[in-house]
Amino acid sequence: MTDSGSSDSRSPLDAEASELPTASEASQAPGSPGSPGSPERLARPSDGPSDPQSGASGASADASEASDGLDAVDAVDDVWDVVVVGAGPAGASAAHAAAVQGRRVLLLDKAEHPRYKTCGGGIIGPSRDSLPPGFRLPLQDRVHAVTFAYRGRFARTQRSKRMLFGLVNRDEFDLRLVQAAKQAGAVLVTGVSVTGVEQRGGEHRTAVVTAADGRRFEARAVVGADGSASRIGRHVGVTFDQIDLGLEAEIPVPAQVAADWAGRIHLDWGPLPGSYGWVFPKTESSSLTVGVISARGDGEGTKQYLADYVRRLGLSGFTPSVESGHLTRCRAEDSPLSRGRVLVAGDAAGLLEPWTREGISYALRSGRLAGEWAVKVAEAGDAAGVRREALNYAFAIKAGLGVEMRAGKQLLAAFERRPYLFHAAVCLVPAAWRAFARTTQGHTTFAQVLRQYRAARRLSALASR
Repeated sequence: MTDSGSSDSRSPLDAEASELPTASEASQAPGSPGSPGSPERLARPSDGPSDPQSGASGASADASEASDGLDAVDAVDDVWDVVVVGAGPAGASAAHAAAVQGRRVLLLDKAEHPRYKTCGGGIIGPSRDSLPPGFRLPLQDRVHAVTFAYRGRFARTQRSKRMLFGLVNRDEFDLRLVQAAKQAGAVLVTGVSVTGVEQRGGEHRTAVVTAADGRRFEARAVVGADGSASRIGRHVGVTFDQIDLGLEAEIPVPAQVAADWAGRIHLDWGPLPGSYGWVFPKTESSSLTVGVISARGDGEGTKQYLADYVRRLGLSGFTPSVESGHLTRCRAEDSPLSRGRVLVAGDAAGLLEPWTREGISYALRSGRLAGEWAVKVAEAGDAAGVRREALNYAFAIKAGLGVEMRAGKQLLAAFERRPYLFHAAVCLVPAAWRAFARTTQGHTTFAQVLRQYRAARRLSALASR
């Protein structure tokens, strides 16, 4: 078996692996969800950062926070600097990035945290690098090995001395991101179903977010991070050229079964074009996240793939605690990222890795950028200034994530035609495995791999024929 990385490289995740708590450890850490040190008081619009001394915790605290936030918003007839719609990784990152600059930030979400999200929960190197300072990952497991299979056969396990990535439950992870945003001074209000946004010109120079219950939230800048079916994205005019269907099951298993999977994930290159399946072990909670994804249009085929995959893994005897589905939408390259004082980030902007459909790192990175540029939009004195800052935001996204997405689409096109070549490469060619491992660790990107390695370009070209 080959090892990933060179002797002088170190995974961003592995570098602090001994310091990163597991989920059970994290729940007792100061400042973590449910701990005595958790900051739970909501700041009102005129306040500074939230008071970190409150002892509220758990779901009941979240409910009281939502109520307090409603009172704060209803009681103050004021204009926020930034309103962020959606409190997932992109929205929480945007709210944090704006709030740490001392701006008044309102973070809206229709659901209360913690809540389940259809997601494998893999935290790769770029995700780890984009977290707020001091953020403690509620890790369920640390991955050092990958078992690759091609349509359930020809399995081979590759191992790395350095950690490849970490695994989290999205409910815990997202809750902690929201708490970080609140610690920075953002105000969270849940139970808000956003229906749209209106732009106001003239002397107002604001945008107004409208809710289903009739409430209106006015801001000098708005960030839409409300998921792949985004209302804000619709206002901006986001378009997609790739839509995929992901199906997932959370399967509780006995502790011994979970232990057998500890530190290892399973990836299966599937029977449908561009499809693959995964098993991500959540060892701390003795469960396995099993899912598949493929292009939208063959729902029955995708459902059958998941059933066959679970059966081949020997897991069909266990009853899932959650079964869910989700559409992922990947933006067209010329799709807009802003309109007036409104920016979009994460899934709302169609930002995700096209081949793997990995979205957490794209959400964190684009959310942070959106929050930073939303502050600049809010400070712009006229329409020309707003337009300039919005264009700068789009340039920052396209120069980074856009380049990576272009490479991902090239790899997906090749993978759809000849997935067995990818399987053979990652299993039998040490350089291909090292490139895969270094990408997950955050040392390189697919775009850099294609640019720097002629063999990777040749493989992509050969597979695309």
